[in-house]
Amino acid sequence: MQNQSEIITTAGAEMAKIIYGTAWKKERTAELVIQAVKVGFRGIDTACQPKHYAEPLVGAALMALKSSGIKREELFIQTKFTPLSGQDQNTVPYDKNASLPMQVAQSFETSKTNLNTKYIDSFLLHSPLSPFSDLLSVWRAMETIHKRGEALRLGISNCYDLEVLQHLYNEADIKPSIVQNRFYRDSGYDATLREWCATHNIVYQSFWSLTANPHILESKELIALAMKYRKCEAQIFFAYLISQGIVPLSGTTSLEHMLQDLEATSLTLTPDEISGISSLLLSDKL
Repeated sequence: MQNQSEIITTAGAEMAKIIYGTAWKKERTAELVIQAVKVGFRGIDTACQPKHYAEPLVGAALMALKSSGIKREELFIQTKFTPLSGQDQNTVPYDKNASLPMQVAQSFETSKTNLNTKYIDSFLLHSPLSPFSDLLSVWRAMETIHKRGEALRLGISNCYDLEVLQHLYNEADIKPSIVQNRFYRDSGYDATLREWCATHNIVYQSFWSLTANPHILESKELIALAMKYRKCEAQIFFAYLISQGIVPLSGTTSLEHMLQDLEATSLTLTPDEISGISSLLLSDKL
């Protein structure tokens, strides 16, 4: 498989059109990351959250890949600061009694150690904090890391309230350039939020893109397109997301599906086909 060399560039953020997600991979994390990169993935998503991610094993994979000739600079590595509310209290990767800025600093240093890297391409806040003053305190700590050149881009995940995102954007010195959200019907597929992101040069990353949308994948429209292009329904949906400027995460553990997901980056749908799938997202009948 040819390496996935195509990238999109928005607000100075270069990233692959599709990113490999490492949540829930546990002891298989290293082997799966190595496999994903060797078949062509160039973006890797993780988090400093032992509850759901084995970040040190991502680092082990990066070292193995470096030994095989794939340089760190060829990869887009994204990690996250996970607030205490999202951590297993028995495996918190920072001092839970420390101030919020110190928690961010300690988490980031742990990530650098875990990943065997001096810098992170993208550093996300795993979820918004409340009150907003806490969110801003964390963001200021992230900005300090960015200003040192150790986190090239900053962003936020699991942020479904546009007003919160807008408030953060207005207050931030370093504006968020990435939003990573679950792509599902309950949030209206973030239609309004995504539109706002597009006008502010913010890349929207989607996760659970397939898992949360069986009704889309099983629709007669997707099935017909899959037959037309001789692809699977997941490839059609990924191609659609990419056409919308969305960067989807793929968390597959299947080599076959990894290859299929990468092939989706070069599949071009017609404007009418794109419009048809967009209509599916708006339909209440599914």
